[in-house]
Formats: sequence, C-alpha cells, structure tokens
Amino acid sequence: MSKIFYTVLSFVFLMPTCAIAQYAEPYQLGLQEPASTTAERMFEFHTLLMYLITAIVIFVSGLMLFVIFRFNAKANPTPSTRTHNAPLEIIWTVIPTLILLALAFPSFKLLYYIDRTEEPEMTLKVTGYQWYWGYEYMDHEGVSFNSYMIPDEEIDPNKGQLRNLSTDNSVVLPIDTNIQILITAADVLHAFALPAFGLKTDAVPGRLNETWVRITKTGTYYGQCSELCGAKHAYMPIEIKAVTKPEFEAWLNTQKEKES
Repeated sequence: MSKIFYTVLSFVFLMPTCAIAQYAEPYQLGLQEPASTTAERMFEFHTLLMYLITAIVIFVSGLMLFVIFRFNAKANPTPSTRTHNAPLEIIWTVIPTLILLALAFPSFKLLYYIDRTEEPEMTLKVTGYQWYWGYEYMDHEGVSFNSYMIPDEEIDPNKGQLRNLSTDNSVVLPIDTNIQILITAADVLHAFALPAFGLKTDAVPGRLNETWVRITKTGTYYGQCSELCGAKHAYMPIEIKAVTKPEFEAWLNTQKEKES
C-alpha cells in the first residue's frame, strides 16, 4: 500500500527519483526496492515524511483557500482590527514543535543505526581510482581485484549485462551477514553509492571512511560513483552480486584457487 501511495505522490509532485527495481529504468518513479536492513529503515522513514509532508501541504493549502475566499474585500468589506490572538499563537508554536520532535527521534535513531556495525562478520575494503574500483576482502588474504566498466562494444545482453552498469569483476557478498565496508581513494574524491542498499559514503584520499550493510535479498545490484572525480566519472559503476552464504564460500574457494 505504501508503494502505491508513494508512486502516486511521486507522479503528482514530479519527483526525480529512481525506479522500483535493482537499477533505474526510463519513466519509472519511486525509490529502488530496498535490499538491506539499512535501506528498509531509510525508506520507512522516507514514507513517514511523505505522509507528514502531504498532510501539511493539504492543510496549508486549505487554510490559504479559506482565507482567500472568506476574508477578501468583497466577502469581508469591514476588516477586523485584531492585533493578536494568544491561544492561536500558542497553537501554531506548539504544533510545529511537536512535528519536529516526531521527526527528530526516528531520524536520530536511523542515523545511529546506519553509522556502523559493532560486530562485523566480514570486512570489505573499497578503493576508488580514476576511474575504476578496487576491492579487497580483508578477512581472506589474497582475495582482491579491480573492477572496470564493460565497454559498450563488449556488452552482451544475453548475459544480462547492462550498459554503463555491468563490470568485468563483480563484487560477491553474502546475504544475512553484517558486512563492514572501509572506503578510501587513491587519487581524488570519489563516492561509493548503492541506492538499493541505502549506501553513499565518500572515498577520500588518505582517509578510511566506514559504513556497513546487511543484505536481505539475493540478486545483482548496481551503483555508481557519486562524487564528480574527472572526465570518466560516469564510467566507474559498482556491481554487487548478493548470494547465499554457501554460494559465497564456494566463490571464495574459487578465488583462492586462482591466486594459488
């Protein structure tokens, strides 16, 4: 029901958001389908805001229409000489305060939740380069690789590859696992962003930024660099394949065999 409500609101307000899919598609509205606990909480908070904003817009618009038609010169030739109304002033001070408090508590709770995980089950280090990504599985020595966008002329739709999104080396991560992600850059500012996971963290040279994710659904998810980093900023996508834990262990064994 909330998805239908949000889609209708998106159409009404012409909101430039992503599609309800693992990647954005032309003419679709709404946020991407959440695929992590972080994204689920973010989108729930977003839906709460949409309900609240809609109610405020309807109330204020109705109040303005009432004032326009009730107190115009034709309908009210003798204007009121009141200078203030203490009860009304108290009401319009208290109600916005309560609204802000109603937003502040879930907002702070969400910020605390997405900050970091106390007990990560694995750690992935991400390094941004001009213009590709490097990945290192910190708990598994020797498992690391660089990931480049597949050029247009090499895209194979039969393999499900997508232009400007598919990469030659996909990041494989297990579902139902608390994954710590350490993010840095080797040259200039980049940003590691995956809408379906609710992730967007800057990659800063000389600094390790931290975030985390707990993926809830298997599938292939896409993101992109979200910090202008040079001529090929638009051509350093992120492709993550979320698999079950047994499948992840099998993939790890395959990677280790390649390195040996």
